[in-house]
Amino acid sequence: MYIRGEYAKPARRLQRAIDEAYEDGYLGRNILGSGFDLDVTVHLGAGAYICGEETALLNSLEGRRGEPRIKPPFPAIEGLYAKPTIVNNVETISNVPWIVEHGGMAYAAIGPETSAGTRIMSLSGHVRSPGDYEIVMGLTWRELIYGIGGGIPGDRGLKAWIPGGASAPWFVPDQHLDTPVTIDDIAWNGSMIGSGAVIVMDETTNVVAAAHRLVRFFADESCGQCTPCREGTTWLAQILERILTGYGRPSDVDLLLDLSDNISPGLGWPPAMTTICPLGPSATAPITSIMRYFRAEVDAMITAGVTVD
Repeated sequence: MYIRGEYAKPARRLQRAIDEAYEDGYLGRNILGSGFDLDVTVHLGAGAYICGEETALLNSLEGRRGEPRIKPPFPAIEGLYAKPTIVNNVETISNVPWIVEHGGMAYAAIGPETSAGTRIMSLSGHVRSPGDYEIVMGLTWRELIYGIGGGIPGDRGLKAWIPGGASAPWFVPDQHLDTPVTIDDIAWNGSMIGSGAVIVMDETTNVVAAAHRLVRFFADESCGQCTPCREGTTWLAQILERILTGYGRPSDVDLLLDLSDNISPGLGWPPAMTTICPLGPSATAPITSIMRYFRAEVDAMITAGVTVD
């Protein structure tokens, strides 16, 4: 079980649960007299977003730099210590006991056919009831944000939201509020469910500041292996910072798009790859989102020379 180094408390909880399982005979040698052996080890990373990519995770486990590998070979052929390896997210594993008990057909019957089962959605940002919610896929974004999330504090207007983590293109209410929360429907609308991390932004949000925060994160977390990502994300962050500090130039809008196009040619979705992993191309999602939905706001900010703390 690989856990990011920042998650010390969850790691301690997991280790305690594993220790209890060993004490009660559910892990180790000859489990409950079955002749089946299983050991579970907790491994803490050194703190790197990039190690969420499976081959970077494997490099980290081997004591190497946490940077993605060129594929093929894929981990199922040559993974940890060059052995066939399956890498699963813990959310996937958490569904296994229910499926074993009730059967795969019963699990497949939950929710829409192409997005069967449940999904953990993490609501954050400008919602009254942020938190992690296990949902059945197929409800609308309106039901998720205003029903489960309780709506926007102060009854302010909804401006935009990120449907699947920092690397997902944004959604806006006049186009997507009644879109079903399914893998296919989100993809058809040019984004992805990704990690299920939903970031809600109300009408007071400065979209340039929000994009800068996201792009700066990608620039900080780039492993530096690929030039388009290493250099491009840093340049994007610097240009957005220039706009935020009141020194933006009219040419900066086209420059942001040109840089993004060099990182992810065509600026389509899914993003075209110029890098080993999707981190660099994912950093263009905030840029394309604010240019698609809030171009006038960006232009006005440059013209006025507005400064944001």
